[in-house]
Amino acid sequence: MNDSIKNAGNLQGYSVLVTGGGTGIGAACTKALVADGATVTICGRRLEVLEAAVQDIGAEADYGGSVHCVAGDVTVEEDVKTIVARALEPTGKLNGCVANAGGGGMFFGYEDMNTEEFLRVLNLNILSTMFCIKHTLPHMMEAGGGSFVGMSSIAGHISHRWFGAYPVSKAGIEAMIRNCADENGPHNVRFNAIRPGFIATELMAPIPRDSDIYKSYIENTPMADVGQPDDVGRLARFLISHESRWITGQCINVDGGHSLRRGPDFTQVKG
Repeated sequence: MNDSIKNAGNLQGYSVLVTGGGTGIGAACTKALVADGATVTICGRRLEVLEAAVQDIGAEADYGGSVHCVAGDVTVEEDVKTIVARALEPTGKLNGCVANAGGGGMFFGYEDMNTEEFLRVLNLNILSTMFCIKHTLPHMMEAGGGSFVGMSSIAGHISHRWFGAYPVSKAGIEAMIRNCADENGPHNVRFNAIRPGFIATELMAPIPRDSDIYKSYIENTPMADVGQPDDVGRLARFLISHESRWITGQCINVDGGHSLRRGPDFTQVKG
């Protein structure tokens, strides 16, 4: 079966910010957006990674799409203000944001939870998403509407033992997305979240393919495989575009059916 996707320039004239856009899922989202004509600004903490991504992704731009970058830390509000200001520079407007930056932490049972680590993960996922909403929303309202895409996880709604703050933070993102969708429908600004399952990125690469952890993912995924970053990027492109104009307040799984069963088993690496 030919699974190639042919774009049609649906995002010509769109200006979009993608946080954590230099690698993995964020880079795939950026690639899908610029290939369909969007002007995209990516951000992250490592400028050299972002600049390399601009070169790679820019080569696949089509329909007038382009990619730009700015370094910054999305857990720092002043940095987010600067990032958003830079995202406005290419076109003078902002039509969308994919708040992809985030991550996990150490594997603890709650009886051994490290408080600083717990708060670090909450800030990395929840606080950064809030800052992105706070500082992009006024510009999307000014543009007459827009689309905000949060990055959740299947861990936000099915248990992931020993994941500590990570499932809590992803559930928090989903609650924030639903409330923002309810509040901002009158402004024609839509809010949705994506729930990736196991996606083959550099963050998941350390899991050995012959390990019990990897086996637990495959056994609990009806499609018996792992996803690719482009699987998430294509959904992000759709949610940013006008094609999804009547979709808001939703949390959509991209997981090969994993969420129909149960979370992975990380017992062997529990701290």
